[in-house]
Amino acid sequence: MIQLTQSLDQLDWIPRPKLTALRRLGIETVEDVVTHFPFRYEDRRTFARFPSEESDVPICLCGEVVKTRLLRFGGWKKIFEATLQESEANALSQPLVLRWFNLHYVQRMIATGQRLVVFGKPRLRGRRICMEHPEFEIIETNDEISMHFGRITPIYPATEGLPQRTLRGLIYRLLKDLDKESVETLLPTGIDLGERVSALQKIHFPASQEDIGPAREHLVFAEFFAMQLLIASRRSAASNRHGKAHCGNGALLQKFVDGLPFDLTKAQKRVIDELQHDLATNRPMNRLLQGDVGSGKTVVAITAMLLAVEAGFQAALMAPTQILAEQHYAVLCRWLEPLGVKISLRTGDRREENFLPLISGNGAPDILVGTHALLYEGVSFENLGLSVIDEQHKFGVSQRARLTAREPAPDVLVMTATPIPRTLTMTVYGDLDVSVIDEMPANRGKVITAVRDRSKLGEVLTFMRSRLEAGQQAYVIYPLIDESDKLDVKAAAAEFDTWCERLRPFRCELLHGRIPAAEKQAIMDRFRRGKTTTLISTTVIEVGVDVPNATVMLIENAERFGLAQLHQLRGRIGRGKHKSYCVLLSDGESPETVAKLAVLERTSDGFEVAEADWEMRGPGDLLGTAQSGLPALKLGNLRTDARIMREARAAAIALLDADPELQAPDNQRFQQLIVEERGRTFSGVS
Repeated sequence: MIQLTQSLDQLDWIPRPKLTALRRLGIETVEDVVTHFPFRYEDRRTFARFPSEESDVPICLCGEVVKTRLLRFGGWKKIFEATLQESEANALSQPLVLRWFNLHYVQRMIATGQRLVVFGKPRLRGRRICMEHPEFEIIETNDEISMHFGRITPIYPATEGLPQRTLRGLIYRLLKDLDKESVETLLPTGIDLGERVSALQKIHFPASQEDIGPAREHLVFAEFFAMQLLIASRRSAASNRHGKAHCGNGALLQKFVDGLPFDLTKAQKRVIDELQHDLATNRPMNRLLQGDVGSGKTVVAITAMLLAVEAGFQAALMAPTQILAEQHYAVLCRWLEPLGVKISLRTGDRREENFLPLISGNGAPDILVGTHALLYEGVSFENLGLSVIDEQHKFGVSQRARLTAREPAPDVLVMTATPIPRTLTMTVYGDLDVSVIDEMPANRGKVITAVRDRSKLGEVLTFMRSRLEAGQQAYVIYPLIDESDKLDVKAAAAEFDTWCERLRPFRCELLHGRIPAAEKQAIMDRFRRGKTTTLISTTVIEVGVDVPNATVMLIENAERFGLAQLHQLRGRIGRGKHKSYCVLLSDGESPETVAKLAVLERTSDGFEVAEADWEMRGPGDLLGTAQSGLPALKLGNLRTDARIMREARAAAIALLDADPELQAPDNQRFQQLIVEERGRTFSGVS
């Protein structure tokens, strides 16, 4: 019998070249194979008749190849055609023409007399019904009929050298010879979704369509439960760390708030109360602060730092870029130095004179602002009470851990201006308490977003000049620094001189990531002071740049940016009292591009944008399993399976609350899911 944990190398009946192909799919063990799940199914119990008209719905057909031919055009273009006849053809039957363009391997595979199963969309080409580049399988022997025909047939993600028939045959044989005792069901007591071995059999080779749903429910629940058990374990480990209270009496905080030139929103006040409560306990704070661009997260973070400083501790604020770190430093100096708070800056290129020493004493800073340089170059905090990490998703786990992994544990506040759908918050940040600023300050100008094609550039330029003449400023954003031979995309450096001519006599400057840090800072300083009216830039200004007088943003080749990134860029305007305007310049005509840009025209709510982004492209980078340390999901979908995720999360938390060390006889089987993670902290922020 074959064991679930067995390596495929130990099975001598698998050809060595197939092992190489399997490794390309990340498959090395029997368990890897049987958890390589189908992405769709074909009902091959009965086949549809060959169509007489085209359709946008793909169909599955079976027939015999009666003719093949190779057509050549211009010496390099080749079209291979195979004419398929249905098995029980009659006088009225119309053959189906299969066509492949410049795919030489298909020509070598398909021959007259073969029996094929094809899947694709029938299209009318002249008077012929064709399928172009269909998926296909060749059925070679009658022995394969039971595996590939007369059933609901699974279709898998495959790779070169590993066709569907081979992959399906391998999974079929392994499931048939698998030692059922080696397949443990890892579901908590009270969750009755059947046995795992049965779910695996039915997800791959269902007897009916009705088998698939319950099998998938079992496997997705188990996948989510394992993930949530790991998250809950990490949360428990973080809360058990030794910490201190880092909360002053609030007098300094109140002095700061009273001196602000604006009133805090109700959402900001609510979050400040949550932070004050966390800082006053001995349990290390582990809190995520979500807020849309411009919602006032920085002010809230400052109040937390002041509470720590007032209690006699240091605070650190780490930002992902030098531009953002320098901006934070300038803001903190302006607001806090009048209160007697000492602030220092450390980036890769800059060190303020009052930076050292970092240990407690008259010369030590109360608040240290910096980039990842805070982690290196001999920086050694001896009295760190609070770590604030801005735009935390731009840092790696090891970088965050290096700042925060010390005893006694500092309180930690991580901030993001990229709103995260709730189901993702339960996973990627499942070990953190979450605060949300869901209200925008009243003094912010409205941002109007419009999509325009390049034929309207003249009108856009006229509008931009009118704003500049009114004393306001603008950004022009490009996806690239330099022109590319491979991409038909505009570039900032190449277009800079053109913009200088277009906007003369107004002063333009160029900003991108390859400009030396000191020069970059000088450019930003001139723009903030209004010496420069228009900044021609790449996405280096995406995060945190705050110039209230900038009211116009033109984004070239907007189709080249992601939805969340476009929203972040747009957040650089509308930061003052004036109405602001974001123009998305794009000639992209694909349905995806049109739908993406329409979202930004429709709403300026970052949470709506995040949900739309997730729906359009799936979790993608948002899940961040490589950074979070979570296993990648093989079957579960965090958006469509949100109900199962919530149920799995509740079951995992209840289990660990009742049995934190998983010592009960029925719970010891779950230790394998988290034992190797004990002592590690989820998100690397505790």
